Amino acid sequence: MKSMVILGSTGSIGTQALDVARLRDFTVKALTSNSNIDLLEKQIREFKPEIAAVADENRAAELRIKVADTDTKVLGGEEGICAAAQLDTDKVLNSIVGIAGLKPTLAAIEAGNDIALANKETLVAGGELVTTRAKEKGVAILPVDSEHSAIFQSLQGSPGKQSVKRLILTASGGPFFGRTRDDLKDVTVEQALKHPNWSMGAKITIDSATMMNKGLELIEAAWLFDMPADKIDILVHRQSVVHSLVEYVDNSVIAQLGVPDMRVPIQYALTYPERYESPAKQLRLEDWKTLTFEQPDYDTFSCINLCRQAITKGGIYPASANGANEAANKLFRDGKMKSSLISPMQWRECSIQPNFYRATALKTFSSPIPAQEKKCMRCSAADIFTGRKDILYVF
Repeated sequence: MKSMVILGSTGSIGTQALDVARLRDFTVKALTSNSNIDLLEKQIREFKPEIAAVADENRAAELRIKVADTDTKVLGGEEGICAAAQLDTDKVLNSIVGIAGLKPTLAAIEAGNDIALANKETLVAGGELVTTRAKEKGVAILPVDSEHSAIFQSLQGSPGKQSVKRLILTASGGPFFGRTRDDLKDVTVEQALKHPNWSMGAKITIDSATMMNKGLELIEAAWLFDMPADKIDILVHRQSVVHSLVEYVDNSVIAQLGVPDMRVPIQYALTYPERYESPAKQLRLEDWKTLTFEQPDYDTFSCINLCRQAITKGGIYPASANGANEAANKLFRDGKMKSSLISPMQWRECSIQPNFYRATALKTFSSPIPAQEKKCMRCSAADIFTGRKDILYVF
């Protein structure tokens, strides 16, 4: 019986991973959450993990009381999350949201655990460090994002990257496809959270609305598949049936198709290289009258351009882009930033000094942010790559 650890078990990916665990009869050795102890308690009672960890230490203390009648050990804080990642297990599924997922990924690698990666920020912010250390430790990083899973599947049997002409990431276009910059001046959080195809967490859904998510996925793909940015393209595919494609040097194209259900790539990452029956619906192409593909509107959704620039420049530029986006995304969701988040952030400055970096995210449409919301910090590259969340943002 295979075993697994789920980091972020109460989120969208985590709960769907538990659907797979039920179906495939996995042993769940550890579960973690940021703060949702009510759902985590239910999961503990069903799956009986050795460890449960809560990032919020106060909530961890509450959970210890709630599950005192079980054999599950409750840990708190970042150290507790990393301890869960280092348990002896077949796979660690990392579905933590944001840069907070980087340090647990590194902890899992140090323990020699293969990783099913749903936390794209791990590779966006720490790609070189993570991929280098994973190779040194012989750890496999298996993609969970539907697009990267599709590319991974489409590369099976490939003789090597020299045979690949380009990778093509597909994008749904989010809820604001076809809108212009002017159209997006006054959109609300509620509108941005209405994704047409996928059921996801709030942060990634907002990133999909700005198409920053696709920019981050471009950076992630560059690290996962050791491919330069100029060989990674993006197509808007509104139906979310073709999850991504690989074009080879002979001009043949291989794609992975399926209904938009995250349990398919989750299961594939957890059971690779085997395939099993899935809880997802069967794809019947005759039910889809039309599949469409078109170029993104790079003027309106300019986050994609910024991410391409960041990975091309290299160094700490991708971490800077990610950090600025995380701050802006949260401000927008908290109602502290107007619709500027939907008109993608732009850098005014992104300069690297020895051991330090600065990133600036500018709002393009919103009213000024209150002074108390501004952050201006400097931190070393080492701090970024060991999981610090207080990366420099200037709004």
